[in-house]
Amino acid sequence: MAIDGGKGSVGPSPKTVEDGTYQPLSRPIFIYVSKKSLDSKPEVKEFVDFYLKNAAKLVKDVKYVALPPNAYTIGAEHIKKGKIGTVFGGTAEVGVKIEDLLKREASF
Repeated sequence: MAIDGGKGSVGPSPKTVEDGTYQPLSRPIFIYVSKKSLDSKPEVKEFVDFYLKNAAKLVKDVKYVALPPNAYTIGAEHIKKGKIGTVFGGTAEVGVKIEDLLKREASF
């Protein structure tokens, strides 16, 4: 279904999902892991590593659009550095690229 946010119709496609123009009908799906679990449970760390290495391939099986490749790299860097929190402020931001969201400093 095409949507019109005032600048003309935008149809669903991997490009419009990735560049943020197919909003609010698309959104990134992230996993959130507590620092305590990440630090104290090796299986949690293993799962997160597996997820970040394989999600781009596996999402196609459920007909989702993969995040940009760099998003998984940024996510892995956040885990390595122990960065936690969210980059979402609770409001919809049309036209924001996923990579730009990931580069923001997280809030708690």
